[in-house]
Amino acid sequence: MKAIRYHQIGDPTVLRWEDAETPAPGAGEVLIAVRAAGVNFADTERRRGLYDAAAPLPRILGSEAAGVVHSVGPGVDAAWVGRRVVAFTPACYAEFTKASLDVVFPLPDNVSFEMAASIPVQGLTAYHLVNTAGRVAKGQWVLVHSAAGGVGLLATQMVKALGGKVIGTVSTDAKAAQARDAGADAVLRYDQVEGEVPRITEGHGVDLVLDAVGADTWRASLKSLAPFGHLILYGSASGEVPKLDVDAELMPRSLKVSAYWLRSPHPAELQQRAMSSLLEDVAAGRLRITIGLQLPLTEAVEAHRRLESRATVGKVVLTV
Repeated sequence: MKAIRYHQIGDPTVLRWEDAETPAPGAGEVLIAVRAAGVNFADTERRRGLYDAAAPLPRILGSEAAGVVHSVGPGVDAAWVGRRVVAFTPACYAEFTKASLDVVFPLPDNVSFEMAASIPVQGLTAYHLVNTAGRVAKGQWVLVHSAAGGVGLLATQMVKALGGKVIGTVSTDAKAAQARDAGADAVLRYDQVEGEVPRITEGHGVDLVLDAVGADTWRASLKSLAPFGHLILYGSASGEVPKLDVDAELMPRSLKVSAYWLRSPHPAELQQRAMSSLLEDVAAGRLRITIGLQLPLTEAVEAHRRLESRATVGKVVLTV
């Protein structure tokens, strides 16, 4: 098969379109002919050696793919062959990828491969931030950083569906329009958070902050919280956050700080329920997927360049 691989860490140019061995599905696995693969910021961090750096090279990136089941491994019903599916599995920047059946989900007929490949990483992250870790309730104020990103756009829609109110942060006017279109009640530049959140919330502050930016937004995020507020860190795109002074920064307002990572062990039934909910909502039109950039798999270098330059909104997808 053909795949995008890298043999050394570095800038996007280390990604190569080359021959690779087609994986063989093992017991309980299927082989998927990939039609679309999602691209995530974590892929760029892996390529740069900043995340998951112990993985052996050469390596195929990607954590989510949609396509058609090509063959099955031992113990898997042959009826899976030919089914349209989406999977949350490694090594997806390729013509074929294998996946365990517990992370493979049948696709509704009206969900395209491109839309499906946009769901597993960003969709599950947004779902768990809002429903599992954040437990958003009606009337709560939620500050969503990177509101025009893939997770941000989905989280905004989910908060609004639960009756919450969203303040989104963005870096450009175009991204502000995207955030408003997703339902954000107010949209700010990052440097406006400290001054504007008290005004927008009439002195209350926000009940929840969803933050994947990290160092650049950390202090403003904490200051924006209402008493008993909760900040969830799920990434650090701008660098690691500073050390936290619990006595000075949390205790006076009884604040809570936590972290979320999609790779943490999740109960299988919870993950199944979350993914089923996402696919049903997308199929029914209740949840809109924004694909900001779609390129052929052969142009993975350009996809990484655009993603790292913050020139994209929503999801980046590679098609086969």
